[in-house]
Amino acid sequence: MKTREEALAFGLSLPYTYQEAPFHDQNWQLVRVVGAKKAFLWTYERNGYINLNVKVDPQWRDFWRSTYPAVLPGYHQNKEHWNTIVLDGSIPEEEIRRMILESYDLVTDSPSKRIYEAVKQIPKGKVATYGQVAAMAGDPKMARAVGNALHKNPDPDHIPCYRVVNAKGELAGRFAFGGEEVQAQLLRADGIEVVDHRVDLKKYGMDDPSAGNV
Repeated sequence: MKTREEALAFGLSLPYTYQEAPFHDQNWQLVRVVGAKKAFLWTYERNGYINLNVKVDPQWRDFWRSTYPAVLPGYHQNKEHWNTIVLDGSIPEEEIRRMILESYDLVTDSPSKRIYEAVKQIPKGKVATYGQVAAMAGDPKMARAVGNALHKNPDPDHIPCYRVVNAKGELAGRFAFGGEEVQAQLLRADGIEVVDHRVDLKKYGMDDPSAGNV
């Protein structure tokens, strides 16, 4: 990723975003989140390169700066919470996308973030359905989004997505956890009985009266 157009296109591909040039200066093009109107991606040309300003969690701030010389303290912004990415071709595109995504998540109430927090509430020895997780995350209709989020689980050690099953108590496919038996093994380690790739929801289902079954 070397051009402003590529960076803006990726930022605008994220849900509920729009582009703005708020300073009456076309060199500064921002991508904001609808509603809160918070900017998570600033683009501008400086010293012959396109620069991106992205918000960063302080615990990752110094990691990015030390890993890539082209990641600098935020130009014209709070240097504790913002980094500048210089698009000089030295940073892999997937890493630039990751930094933009992190910035997006920090300024928006991301559904994925709410889903992961809901999954953390499933106690050891219990399972929840996709519908239950969706309800706990605030929207019973986004059961499919739950599945998508869990397949991209960024922190399996602390987000126990293996405790989520479908409405029949059936386990996910073999691709989800790196092997056909992995989810079953993890559930059994929690003390949950798995028979024919299925869990008895009456016995092990999480009791959440506000949630539905999908």
